[in-house]
Amino acid sequence: MLFELELRAATEKAMQELYDITVSPDDIAINETRKDFEGDLTVVVFNLAKLTRQSPDALGKNVGDWLQEHCGEVLSYNVVKGFLNVVVKTEAWQNVYSEASLDKTLGRVSINANVSKHPVLVEYSSPNTNKPLHLGHVRNNFLGYAIAEILNATGNPVRKVNLINDRGIHICKSMLAWMKNGNGETPESTGIKGDHLVGKYYVEFDKLYKAEIVQLMESGIAEDVAKKTAPSIIEAQDLLLKWESHDAATVQLWETMNSWVYKGFDATYKMMGVSFDKFYYESETYLLGKGIVLEGLEKSVFYKKEDGSVWIDLTEEGLDQKLLIRADGTSVYITQDLGTAKMRYEETKFTKLIYVVGNEQEYHFKVLRAIMKRLGYDWWNELQHLSYAMVDLPSGKMKSREGTVVDADDLMQEMIDDAKKITQELGKIDDFESEEANALYHMIGMGALKYFILKIDPEKRMMFNPADSIDFNGNTGPFIQYTYARIRSVIRKGVQYKNLTGYESFNTVTYKSINRKEKDLMKIILDYPFQLGDAAEKLSPAIIANYVYELAKAFNQFYHENAIVDESQTDTSMFRMHLSNQCARIIKMAFALLGIQVPERM
Repeated sequence: MLFELELRAATEKAMQELYDITVSPDDIAINETRKDFEGDLTVVVFNLAKLTRQSPDALGKNVGDWLQEHCGEVLSYNVVKGFLNVVVKTEAWQNVYSEASLDKTLGRVSINANVSKHPVLVEYSSPNTNKPLHLGHVRNNFLGYAIAEILNATGNPVRKVNLINDRGIHICKSMLAWMKNGNGETPESTGIKGDHLVGKYYVEFDKLYKAEIVQLMESGIAEDVAKKTAPSIIEAQDLLLKWESHDAATVQLWETMNSWVYKGFDATYKMMGVSFDKFYYESETYLLGKGIVLEGLEKSVFYKKEDGSVWIDLTEEGLDQKLLIRADGTSVYITQDLGTAKMRYEETKFTKLIYVVGNEQEYHFKVLRAIMKRLGYDWWNELQHLSYAMVDLPSGKMKSREGTVVDADDLMQEMIDDAKKITQELGKIDDFESEEANALYHMIGMGALKYFILKIDPEKRMMFNPADSIDFNGNTGPFIQYTYARIRSVIRKGVQYKNLTGYESFNTVTYKSINRKEKDLMKIILDYPFQLGDAAEKLSPAIIANYVYELAKAFNQFYHENAIVDESQTDTSMFRMHLSNQCARIIKMAFALLGIQVPERM
């Protein structure tokens, strides 16, 4: 909060001079004043009152009097039930606003003072190459991209990385089904997007496998045995062994089908508006951790069972015993993650590695950190799991290609189609060329989807209702996009019809008639760097999303009560256009952090 540090220091000094009591900054709680009270910042005086044996109201009045007399930024105060509400002079807000307006970040605080030259790595997406991206990946990708952009905006060098799970039994299942029933199908011959085509064969394998299990069980074989002895799963395992032994035909088919998927993923990522600085592939990293495990075995960090499998006992850490290498010598996921983390540290000397992964993997990452600590890697504490909850959809709202999951491509296209339908019904873009209109539909549809998902704290499970997200009123992406377009329209009219061309360089300090709505808007604008810093610290894009909504809401209240362009008052017009332009700048900057575009008109 702006002026919080100044008010905290002044309150400390007041306690010293009034009562000869030295208080720690931690003893002074300062909040924004509630909107139903007069004030900008509130000092909570209950703890301080205990030190003086005075009532909170009496202490609040004494400290308030001192602040008003000795603190040049304090205009007045009031005390309400032990809360000291302080009114900061309008001139103080105005001076800071004028200074901040010259800064591209609109910031007064230095939020990147301790930034390292080494990067923060943000890993997200991490799909399997046996199926297209789905609804779970949508939240994952939007979160990962936004977190990376927010950290970058606070001065941290960031690298966005993607670990592609491109090997294993699940990949072989799709390959085997295609070998049996594909008849040479390709994305080009079928017109089916590559990742969807491969996913189709993964589903076909699953149907065949389940049918074989049922057949075996009907013949009297136990279910657990049937799952292990079904002909299709044995064939898939044999295919995996061929791949691991570098069988030429198997590797060639694997490369071909994966190339179809990568092309499909690229199209989905482009539609999502997300990107990556580097791709890692499990086929290239899955063996890296075995050397670490063998080294740890020699140091007695791990232990070997009679069957040859390697384990670690983490019960002292409140975890469990964890398998690291199977009896047949093959590694498990945690083994790969050990090797990949070490490789990335050696490559980049990262200051933090953030894994954007669903909350069902919380235990996995606790184990990963614990093992790295046991192994003596001093950067183990820089491995951070950004855990997020599931996204649910109202039943029947979205078509599902496979009947079990919501396909990301289908979801995004339906959002764009809905944006087109609603926008056309409103009839406000009749003069748009088709290319501009289509770009607007995409902007609104994807903005609605991203904003609705990102405005919810990552840890909270959420219900995504497409109908609620594409609404030009309320806490939605389209409402904020429309606010931006409205500002741009007002500014264009001010320039074109009133020749108010100098608004950006207008000296706002000279304007002396600031009203309550103007001050409220100015305060929210100045809060942007604090909100940005908070979002970076907590790894929560929801902080940015909800801040921008409050800014848009404040602008609309200001707009409805004040004529932006006042023909009789040039200074008033220039100041309000300057204020409006700053709102638009922040909306555009903040939405860019969330991966959302804003239209110049709509």
